[in-house]
Amino acid sequence: MNFSKEIIQWYWQNKRDLPWRKTKDPYRIWLSEIMLQQTRVAQGLPYYEKFTEAFPTVYDLAKAEESYVLKLWQGLGYYSRARNLHYTAKDIVNNYNGQFPGTYKELLKLKGVGDYTASAIASICFNEVAPVVDGNVYRVLARYFNIDTPINSTEGIKKFKELAFEVIDANDPANFNQAIMEFGAVQCKPQSPYCIICPVNESCEGLKQQRVTMLPVKLKKTKVKHRWFNYLVVVSNQTETLLEERKGKGIWQGLFQFPLLETEKAVEDITSFQSQIEELVQIKNFSITQFNLKEKIHKLSHQHLHTTFWIVETADNLKNGILLQEIRKYPVPILIGNFIEEFNF
Repeated sequence: MNFSKEIIQWYWQNKRDLPWRKTKDPYRIWLSEIMLQQTRVAQGLPYYEKFTEAFPTVYDLAKAEESYVLKLWQGLGYYSRARNLHYTAKDIVNNYNGQFPGTYKELLKLKGVGDYTASAIASICFNEVAPVVDGNVYRVLARYFNIDTPINSTEGIKKFKELAFEVIDANDPANFNQAIMEFGAVQCKPQSPYCIICPVNESCEGLKQQRVTMLPVKLKKTKVKHRWFNYLVVVSNQTETLLEERKGKGIWQGLFQFPLLETEKAVEDITSFQSQIEELVQIKNFSITQFNLKEKIHKLSHQHLHTTFWIVETADNLKNGILLQEIRKYPVPILIGNFIEEFNF
């Protein structure tokens, strides 16, 4: 059995109708691949359509304001992807005459472009024999060849990349790469894969050994850190509120939030933090009430944020206040965005 030919044939019969499959424009392939990192196709598709409408070319993305890029990205998560996207667009316009590099090695030099994305662009757009290895590909290869080397270990990353080179169709790398990714997403799914109707089931070693549900193997994740966030939602005379931009290299850099009081555990008596609150909101006369009586737990890859929103009402004028009707113009984390809709400013 020719593994690559079977996978490609399956692809032609079963592939989903997706807009980035109708082009070989490196800009649009790059955009789709960055968006689909850590993101399901169903979630990423509307964002891809929004971005390509707002920024039809890399030149349009390069000249946009970062805050607008982040606003369009809002809700997609992993915001460093959006910042890198914007930076790289400017880099391509300024240093590559608006043209994407045409080889895997040159693509790797772009910020935010790793092995997987460089391989996808190089193969799909320039027909280079550069195999992609993403979560779907790891799963297909681990099951088909019955490999229990952890996919997130140094040894595993090297081993699966070498294996991907062995199975790729050197005459049709573009379609093979798209085919094996689609095969992992649709056919050889993480849960309940369709082994009975799988075109390569007769030669699948994992199926023969009844180990499909055990593969691939991953090393245990980093221990999750728990943090307690108390957002101070200031409302002055029903007309103004406060937002602050997150600085530094932590989560949500460049996005806006309400003044934040981070504590070591859940707050039982908010009045014990009076002085800190006064310093954060820069007012002294206010009343404060708890909005959500039960903590909202927002889960990130290595952090769980135990979140409480506190409504701080005042008649004082706010320093650097913004109008309530302007609040939806700011790029915010989805946690804040959901609150804004729920509170209905």
